[in-house]
Amino acid sequence: MSPLTSLKELQNANLIDVDAAETLRPVADRYAISLTPTVADLIDRANSADPIARQYLPTTAELLRLPEERDDPIGDGPHSPVPGIVHRYPDRVLLKAVHVCPVYCRFCFRREMVGPSGDGTMGAAALKRAIDYIAGRPEIWEVIITGGDPLILSPRRLTEIMVAIGAIAHVKIVRFHSRVPVTDPDRIDDGLLAALKASGKTVYVALHANHSRELTEAAKDAIDRLIASDVTMVSQSVLLRGVNDDADVLADLMRRFVELRVKPYYLHHPDLAPGTSHFRLGIGEGRAIVSALRTKVSGLCMPHYILDIPGGHGKVSLAQSPVTETAEGCYSVEDRLGRVHAYRDSD
Repeated sequence: MSPLTSLKELQNANLIDVDAAETLRPVADRYAISLTPTVADLIDRANSADPIARQYLPTTAELLRLPEERDDPIGDGPHSPVPGIVHRYPDRVLLKAVHVCPVYCRFCFRREMVGPSGDGTMGAAALKRAIDYIAGRPEIWEVIITGGDPLILSPRRLTEIMVAIGAIAHVKIVRFHSRVPVTDPDRIDDGLLAALKASGKTVYVALHANHSRELTEAAKDAIDRLIASDVTMVSQSVLLRGVNDDADVLADLMRRFVELRVKPYYLHHPDLAPGTSHFRLGIGEGRAIVSALRTKVSGLCMPHYILDIPGGHGKVSLAQSPVTETAEGCYSVEDRLGRVHAYRDSD
């Protein structure tokens, strides 16, 4: 089945009503819509606060743009020496191979660039220039293929990219950021798996999911196929109001990742993307939730809670330090239950 990409199709699938379709027309004109049948089937149509629906169905709240919101909230542009490359950190680059996704998240930080009218797929000349950039800089150890969602590319196209990267000796790691294993799990087939292995490099997939209900049996099967093909899996999630802004909900999500052999990696504080203020929490709220999460789960389940500093200044940890220096060599240390203990360095 094809994805749902219009208000009429959402209406026909009983995901919005007639009145909503008319009200949402300015949103659909502004931002891309797409839900795969897998995602549509997950939505609880009887629950107006369904956390799956909130991630994927358009709302009029997206028309509100606050002064602090930015078209490029994490500042990719200033760090893009050639089209398709973002080189913000010395030893790794982003390769933005495609700006199309199987689904369009309503909180997407690249929403001004993705979609049918976005920046499209990288052409042959642009890809060669990007590969030449990577090949000419021996400090680049890791290539992170992103977009858009790179796993929407055909196996032939993915193979071309991976073979090109495979010829660069100083690149050791290739990482993909994707929602495909949860939103379109049947796409993880033999052809795609062969493409992922074509570079001969160590391959990681960072799987984006924000609620445990997204990690279905079909998603599990896709993850199993990836791991059986020597792909290492890590997670990334976004802390979203109305979706997972609760320590118990996050605990369910992180435990489910670990059960599926996906190591929790990043929990992103939401970015200042246009029309996304209804998803954002304050940093203080986020820290409180993550502190509560730490009291509930194993260390295996704890992600890094991070902020991408607006303007392109990189990621920083938002985790609160449990250690306070009280005098030279002396510290107070707060445990997971909030009790404070004294600690002294050895002389």
